[in-house]
Amino acid sequence: MKRTIIAIDDGRCDGCGQCIEACHEGALALVDGKARLVTDTFCDGLGACVGDCPRGALTIIEREAPDFDAAAVAAVAAARRPDPAPLARAHPPVHGGCPGSALRTLEPVAAGARGAADQPPASALGHWPVQLMLVPPHAPFLAGADLLVCADCVPFAVPDFHARYLAGRAVVVGCPKLDDLAHYHEKLAAIVRTARPRRVTVVRMEVPCCRGLALAAQDAARAGDPPLALEEHVVGVRGGIARSTVRPGERTGPGSR
Repeated sequence: MKRTIIAIDDGRCDGCGQCIEACHEGALALVDGKARLVTDTFCDGLGACVGDCPRGALTIIEREAPDFDAAAVAAVAAARRPDPAPLARAHPPVHGGCPGSALRTLEPVAAGARGAADQPPASALGHWPVQLMLVPPHAPFLAGADLLVCADCVPFAVPDFHARYLAGRAVVVGCPKLDDLAHYHEKLAAIVRTARPRRVTVVRMEVPCCRGLALAAQDAARAGDPPLALEEHVVGVRGGIARSTVRPGERTGPGSR
């Protein structure tokens, strides 16, 4: 049968991934750096993703395609939804109990402190692990923290990252292009509900695909009880802060460093 369905212009698609987040049915995925339709039966043809593409690569067309399968979409979504039970347990094993993922609180280091005379400034990292996929919402270092949600690439573009952003904060890092963005939304929302951080700061790169991390943090902050203040810094690929945005909530924390 003929019906409406999404079409993707490869020449315009730059692989930013914004359309994937906008598609609640999970019909789109990144394959070899380009957005692709996973299967015709997952696309409802309504075009909710069209307006989210900054390059205009998505259009609605009419062509031969099987019917939209809402039941299959729901089944896949349910299978991907993480089990909420482990979030409430104290220190559950992460990734099979890997020692490298064990929760640790590290000794704080004063800003600007140095080791031996020939050593660089000491790390301001106050806990381990830092990967968003590994940090459980009940981690003690998250409770009431000034939370930094950071894109993986940021520390490479910000020379004074430890002093500017890391000191005094609990940090979770991730890449929305390489990881499961839906899980990021769920994990950050669980962190806000469980740990009740004072405020949230997002630091991401200026590339479009990195915006997904900020959107996940914004949704989590808005869902807080009460909603949390959120500050977003966008870092240029050659360094420097391209722009900053403050989204006040009903509760605010200390001023930005």
